[in-house]
Amino acid sequence: MIEIDRITKTYNGVRAVDSVTMTVETGTITVIVGTSGSGKTTLLRMINRLEEPSSGEVRINGESTLAVKPHILRRRIGYAIQGHGLFPHHTVARNIAAVPELLNWSADKIRARVDELLTLFSMEPATFRDRYPAALSGGQQQRVGVARALASRPDLLLMDEPFGALDPVIRTRAQEDLRRIQQQLGSTIMLVTHDMEEAMRLGDRVAVMDAGRLVQHGTPAEIITRPATDFVASMVGEVERPLRLLSLVPVSDLVEAGTAEGEALQVGASLRDALSACLWTGRSAVPVEQDGRRVGRVTFDAIRARARVHP
Repeated sequence: MIEIDRITKTYNGVRAVDSVTMTVETGTITVIVGTSGSGKTTLLRMINRLEEPSSGEVRINGESTLAVKPHILRRRIGYAIQGHGLFPHHTVARNIAAVPELLNWSADKIRARVDELLTLFSMEPATFRDRYPAALSGGQQQRVGVARALASRPDLLLMDEPFGALDPVIRTRAQEDLRRIQQQLGSTIMLVTHDMEEAMRLGDRVAVMDAGRLVQHGTPAEIITRPATDFVASMVGEVERPLRLLSLVPVSDLVEAGTAEGEALQVGASLRDALSACLWTGRSAVPVEQDGRRVGRVTFDAIRARARVHP
């Protein structure tokens, strides 16, 4: 568990982060979202003491980060940034091994961990282990950057706009990779973004920052349906609110008995996917399948009813 307790950062009398308090549960993804200058990156950097707090403290599993030397603390906390920050003259394997080497892991243990992470990220170890960053695509470089941050099995992974430099298609795949691997490893992740769509896609909980203050902290559904301030409502977007809400709900919630024509959706698809299928093909219902077997349908009318957002 990560406890952020009234943490504040002041620059020249101005509070960049103003008495922020929140708790991050183990094994979850918390996304910190806000506009430029809202204090989200400064908040993240105070957790691993790349920025020292002016007041307040952070506790990881009950231990204050102020009680740990900064360089020791940073070896316990993974950190991934936009543009990945790989060492260009080191191979992929050596990049991933950077922190385990500092922790004096054995060569066999390091090699096994490198291969494990490359496999998790769908990068064949024999193919990618000895490549250099310049020989990788942007998406592959970003995967290696996240793998490096996870290499020492940290208590916490901090990510600052990790996918901001990727094109939309690769960015979506990178987000899916992160969510899949987080669920497999049970990692605790705090991620900063300015993109509300990304926050809703990835976050178990979303923390909205405005002018240095935490203005709302809740589940994506709570942020969408009950924005605490006009600023939060503007971040969600009035027109986008129903669509964002539908993206959080699996079609399994609305499957009913019956048949429908056309290509089926998987039971784990979102209602937003189902709405898109209805609108694109002009159908009033789409079939739903699970494990290759059709299990029912979801109707346009049911999707439309579920999309109503009540403040």
